[in-house]
Amino acid sequence: MNSQQPQRILLGVTGGIAAYKSPDLVRRLIERGAEVQVVMSRGAQQFVTALTFQAVSGRSVRTELWDEAAEAAMGHIELARWADEIVIAPATAEFLAKLVHGFADDLLTTLCLASGARVSVAPAMNQQMWANAATQANVRVLRERGIRFFGPASGEQACGDVGVGRMLEPMEIADEIFAVPPASGVLKGLRVVITAGPTRERIDPVRFITNRSSGKMGYAVAEAARDAGANVVLVSGPVQLAAPRGIERIDVESAEQMLSAVQRNMAGTDIFIAAAAVSDYRCGEVACQKIKKTGDTLTLALSRAPDVLATIGRSAAPPFLVGFAAETENVERNALGKLAAKNLDMIAANQVGDGLGFDKDDNALTVYWPGGKQELSLTSKAALARQLIETIARRYGERAQSPNKTPAVTSLHASR
Repeated sequence: MNSQQPQRILLGVTGGIAAYKSPDLVRRLIERGAEVQVVMSRGAQQFVTALTFQAVSGRSVRTELWDEAAEAAMGHIELARWADEIVIAPATAEFLAKLVHGFADDLLTTLCLASGARVSVAPAMNQQMWANAATQANVRVLRERGIRFFGPASGEQACGDVGVGRMLEPMEIADEIFAVPPASGVLKGLRVVITAGPTRERIDPVRFITNRSSGKMGYAVAEAARDAGANVVLVSGPVQLAAPRGIERIDVESAEQMLSAVQRNMAGTDIFIAAAAVSDYRCGEVACQKIKKTGDTLTLALSRAPDVLATIGRSAAPPFLVGFAAETENVERNALGKLAAKNLDMIAANQVGDGLGFDKDDNALTVYWPGGKQELSLTSKAALARQLIETIARRYGERAQSPNKTPAVTSLHASR
């Protein structure tokens, strides 16, 4: 087993229906050579018995902070020191909230506070609970604190709903835990910030302005950058995609929120890939109540939304800048115009509309830079992202070696 991989895993199980998958997760972890100690919350015991976990792990299950036998020698501290990694699967919305506020009202929450081990969570909950603003705020806080998230996945749920909130399958979680980071890569050691997906600009409490971006291209670029050895931060608009493993994801909704998140994470960034389809306009005034249907027409007064790419480009020491032009006509002319007008180092252009670009699994790009260009032919977005990252890395390296220029950020504006 790799020395950086966990030898001793404390598996916390909380009270959700997905707890039925956790005994299989124990097996998958043991297959990879790990020792596994299971700690169950009271809620978890309503779904799966401790005896089941004891049978598959070969170790007695811990359930109570006030266990007289175990705590005679401060057993919870001993257990906290024992673990190389703490994995919570499933992690309920309640448990995430407890982590945020530092609760220590049972054995599992106490262990998370008392241990210096890395903490990872595999969320599992109803899709509406996952999308709730309170849960998303908690997720942002935990990610900022370095908590790793495995999923959640999208699909059919036990309650009959369909959406994001399913716990990843045990094999997927085990793969995430034991994934070996790349020893080398074209972006090894670099910090890359990437934006992906659409933004939403509110009209009233129930309506918003948005676009057709699925986030697939931006997420593929994030994974390609990670696989190339980069330390990746993904700032994501609302998408139906699971967070890629090994990547810190920050969820936002509006253009202003996206800009704020990018600016907070810009310190020390080497490459900024703005692959999000950021709204160009937003309502000048957002209605406090739902706008009622009172006539045959409705006029909205729109004002410019913040331009994430342009704002970062105007900063005192911008990283290597690459734009992304999604065009329905005159692709090359419009792309080159943006390249010059925004003083970019690179721009990646593609045709959209009529079934091209948006919400598809395939794409094609033409990448332009001063004095050159490269065609990236139609292929899967995953393969295309790898080619694009190689092109970016090559141009970034050339820029870094130039005596007249300093490395800047890579930005892919308006991804598909």
